[in-house]
This record gives sequence, C-alpha cells and structure tokens, in this order.
Amino acid sequence: MCPAPFSSSVKNQVQLITYVDRLGGSNLAALHHLLTGPLASLFGGVHLLPFFHAIDGADAGFDPIDHTRVDPRLGNWDDVKALSRDVPVMADLIVNHMSDESPQFQDFSRRGAASPYETLFLTRDSVFPDGATEEELRAISRPHRGLPFTERLLANGEKRTLWTTFTPRQIDINVLSISGAAYLRSILATFQRGGVTMIRLDAAGFAIKRAGTSCFMIPETYTFIADLAAQARALGIEVLVEIHGHHRDQIEIAHHVDRVYDFALPPLVLHALFNRNSWGLKAWLAISPRNCLTVLDTHDGIGIADIGADRAGRLGLIPPTELDALVETIHVNSGGQSREATGAAAHNLDLDQVNCTYYDALGRNDRAYLTARAIQFFVPGVPQIYYAGLLVGTNDVALLARTKVGRDINRHFYTPSEVGAALTRPVVQALFDLIRFRNCHPAFAGEFELGNCADHKLILTWRVGPHWATLTVDLEKQTALVEHSENGAGCKTFAIELPVSAVG
Repeated sequence: MCPAPFSSSVKNQVQLITYVDRLGGSNLAALHHLLTGPLASLFGGVHLLPFFHAIDGADAGFDPIDHTRVDPRLGNWDDVKALSRDVPVMADLIVNHMSDESPQFQDFSRRGAASPYETLFLTRDSVFPDGATEEELRAISRPHRGLPFTERLLANGEKRTLWTTFTPRQIDINVLSISGAAYLRSILATFQRGGVTMIRLDAAGFAIKRAGTSCFMIPETYTFIADLAAQARALGIEVLVEIHGHHRDQIEIAHHVDRVYDFALPPLVLHALFNRNSWGLKAWLAISPRNCLTVLDTHDGIGIADIGADRAGRLGLIPPTELDALVETIHVNSGGQSREATGAAAHNLDLDQVNCTYYDALGRNDRAYLTARAIQFFVPGVPQIYYAGLLVGTNDVALLARTKVGRDINRHFYTPSEVGAALTRPVVQALFDLIRFRNCHPAFAGEFELGNCADHKLILTWRVGPHWATLTVDLEKQTALVEHSENGAGCKTFAIELPVSAVG
C-alpha cells in the first residue's frame, strides 16, 4: 500500500510536469486518457505548463493573452476540472507580465491615460519618475543581456517606454496597482473554479521594481509573494514559487511560501557524477530547503546560476572553474548539440542555463541517468519529473533548427506512437519501477538522513518507525544500490541498473 498523502494538496509522490499538447496527444482529453491509462498510478499530481490562450505566442504560453481562458485547441475549464478529479492539477500564475495582444494592453494602447488599465502596465517613468542614473540602470537584474525596456508607439500615437523583463511582447504589469491586484485575484478565482489545487508563481522574483535596487528579490518582493500566497491559501490553493538565483535566496524564500524548487540539485548531481565526487552535493543537502519540489530537467533547461556566485559577490556552491568545466562536459556529452542551443548561439531568454535534455547531458548513459533519478527521489522534497525526462528523451535538434529557440531542444512534441515506443524501452521501464518505489515505500514519509561518508560516496536514508530505505552511490565505481525494509522488517536490495528488480 502507498502512504497517505501529505496534509497539503501536494502528495508525497512523484509529480509530472508537461505541456498538454506535447505528450502523446493534442488536448486535455488525450492527456487525461494517458494519465489514467498507460501512466496510471505513476503520479501524485500533474503540473500543466501554460494552457491559456494562447499557447503559441512569444514564449510558449508564458505570455498569456487571456490568463483566465483555456486555449480552445486544448479544451476548456471543464476538461481541466475533469482531470483534477483523477490527478491533482497545478497551474502557472504568471505574475510579472502579459502579452501585448491582451485585451487590457490593447485598450491601453488605444486610449492611453483614459484606459482603466493605464496603471496596469509598468513603464520606465513609473519606476524612475525623475530619470534613472547609469548606476541605477546597471543595478537592474535581468535574465538576459540589455536593459528591460522597450520603446513603443501606442495605437493612439503616444510613445511609451515599457518595462519588458523578458521579451518585447511580454509587458510587465504593476502588481501593486489596484488594477494589477484585481487582475491576479481574477486568475486565482478562475483557478479555484477550474479545480486547480496548486499554483506556481512564475517569474515572481521580478514582480516588484524599485528605483535604486536590483528589482529582483528585494524586500518588497518577499512581502508581495507572502500576501499573494495568503490569498491563494484562502481559496484552498497551495503555492510554489519559481526563483532562479543564488542558493541563499532559495533558502530565504522557502520560509515564506509552501514550496520552492530545488534548482541547485540538477547541476550538482551532474557535478557529482562527472567528477565522481559528492562534496558539492552533500554540502547543499546539509542546508537545502525541505519544503521543496526537486527537479533534474525542466522546460527551461539546466540552470547554472543556481549554484554559482552572484553579482553581490556571494560565493556559489562550487568554484567557478568547476562550474565552467561542468558546462563544457555537458556540451561534450551531447556531441555539441547543447552548445548550439545555449547562450548567444540561439534565441534564448536566459543566458544562465544550458539547453539540453538531462539524458544527453549524461551522454545517454542509462545507468548514470537512473542513478541521477534515484538521487533525486531520495533527497528531501517531492520529486517532479519533466515529460521528456519521463520518456528518457533525447535532444530535438530538428525542432531547434526550425524555431532557432534554444529551449526547444528539450521541448519535443511526442506523437502517440512515439510515446508507445518509449514505454517499451528498458530504461523507461526501470525508471517507472523507481517511481513506484518512491511513491509507495512508507519510509519516505519519515525523516531524512545524510550519511557521513567519503566524498566518492553518497548515502541517503529515510526512516519512519520500522520502515527505512537507503540509497548508496559509489561514484568511483559508478554503482548505486538501494536497500530497504519490507513490511516493516527484513531487508531487500536492488541495484540501479537495467532492469530494476525487487522493487517492492
């Protein structure tokens, strides 16, 4: 029997994160069928990446025209609610911006100061009414090069300098204005009616802008996140915050919200496997937030800034030379494909990431990949697995070539036949066995222990009452072994290899 879920809305079981139309189907009904059919019982919840109108804008749905409307090509809110009855659903609340094609921005463009949405959109002048010094402009944090402003000629003939953190088509909103607060409340209410029980606050770290600051994770940002999280909880919705940045910021924000991502984990696992040394990973696990969702791969690539030093001079989790070597090893393992998709080599919103599937980052080594997943499943937090990682997918260089968007290398559109073929692969079957073990062994409802061992090893243990489970990784020998109790007694053992056996 599997353990009972947490008292929160997130079950202590592996979660799936996927686009609705990229995992073997074209709409919500098809995904529902997959999750209750071939993938039944594998997941304690599903995070649906933006399914709002429209899913094919400037940033694959993260630039909503109407955040309260399901893209009709995918279905409607009844379909979301139907899915939520079988699998708890998480959705993105994109707090920082909306599309320039949104009705609100179009009204503002036509009517200017006469529009009820005039205060909804941030301009440079609204943050710097007396102008900005060069020093103030240099201090602004942004996920890619350049200043976060776009000069725009509005439909009414006015020229405005709009705040655009991500792309010129994604217009930042003033979340502290009356209209901004009402906009966010309307989305929360729609989510509640649609059966959404958890939200991810997307790009929340950039939501508050103040002159003379970095405009990223400033004190007012924490207050805003806490207030918005309280509104969500009042509606029975749990809150996950997405923050890419220095690891100390992750630790701090974890005190203010229900869940944070462990974005330091993906590169640190690679660092341990590449160098056959666990010191960096163990140092992080000793201080990492426990109320986290763990990931190895995401739709945004493998983050690098999350374990590096920051502009304020705070040290990273590993030295810069080793971080550079880690990135170069990914490029070599992927045959140079990740290099073609990363940084200035393609159209990228974020230069502090490597665009590559996790499987390719590991040189398509099945045992290394399964070992990485075993580590993810044994560290503190609720595991979340990206749809391409679930199918142990490889880089989609054809999609990258068509779109020239770096992130698309890890955003393959799987056809039903491709999903069916993937499900028969031994490495995928072995991963499913690990997922079932993580979902069902009672020890994972208990306490985590980080074993004291030499740096060429990693020992992770969970205990509750008579139940226990231990993962021992020998990085030098490249072996991984799981030992665990069965029915509260005895000991069973299985190696992380193909196939995984004796998973009880």
